[in-house]
Amino acid sequence: MRTRALILNILLLVMAISYGQELNLPVFTQYLADNNFVVSPTYAGIGDNLKLRANGLTQWVGIKGAPDNQSFYGDVRIADRTGVGLSFYNDRNGNTIQTGAKFSFAHHLILDYYSKMYLSFGISYNINNFRLDINNFNTTYENPTIDPYVTDDRRTTNHNFDVGALFRLKGYFLSFNVNNVLDKDFDSSARVFEPNLLLNYQIYSGYTFRGPKKSGLEFEPSMFFQMFTSDKRSSTDVNFKFRKYNRDEDYYWAGISYRFLNDQFFKPLNIGPMVGFKKSIFYFGYAYQVTTNDLAGYNSGTHVVTIGLEFLQGISNCPCTQSPVHN
Repeated sequence: MRTRALILNILLLVMAISYGQELNLPVFTQYLADNNFVVSPTYAGIGDNLKLRANGLTQWVGIKGAPDNQSFYGDVRIADRTGVGLSFYNDRNGNTIQTGAKFSFAHHLILDYYSKMYLSFGISYNINNFRLDINNFNTTYENPTIDPYVTDDRRTTNHNFDVGALFRLKGYFLSFNVNNVLDKDFDSSARVFEPNLLLNYQIYSGYTFRGPKKSGLEFEPSMFFQMFTSDKRSSTDVNFKFRKYNRDEDYYWAGISYRFLNDQFFKPLNIGPMVGFKKSIFYFGYAYQVTTNDLAGYNSGTHVVTIGLEFLQGISNCPCTQSPVHN
């Protein structure tokens, strides 16, 4: 009986995640692979290069129909204080599939040149295509026929915006982002209820500081908070990572992330290590997260792989768009 209850809980959890999938793409540790642009458009153009990142994420390996995500991010500076970026994604969760893109713009201001105090503003236009794949629908003993209303893949397209602000002071950073500022326009006559309140808030903050002189070390504790207004659920990531540079500005890094629901600090959703390196223009990162609840016995965790390229070093002389990484 206990096994049946556990399996039922797993199915309900997967269904709940599928239901909430359209609210926002899952953010795991992709942003910690030296790609803060994942969480906010305000980071578009920060850095002295054209930055490209591709992510592959597989959640709950071992559970059939578990979420699987592929995404691509690119951002570059187009003027001394202006940056643009874009991202594409493909996300599958059971029989629900969504694809889409974000087009971002950011502007960066110098509040104080000598203390390295900067303020950035960003906006993203989002287009999302949501589809229900019926190819895997099967009949059961209780339901010998498929619902006659389900005759093809159900699709919907939504348009929305994200806005954000970023404050930086030397190695300190604080980003506040508002995602999906518009309510979803949905068909009120649809047979299945769809959530129309997609708004969610994200705060990302941390501090980057150097180790002993000539050690080539950098340390970065950080925190990522996310809250959905639809049901008030929220979670927090507590992270720590370090980088080790050589004379050629190449580096390797490692870290750990701890995610929990904000009303259950001592019951983490997942926890896991991260590693990566940058060599010349090439970047690689890998993150692993262990599921710490009852699902742990049915999967081998979540895996995230990041590969990247960085071109056109030194395309701007404005300090407000320089990266805080080993600057």
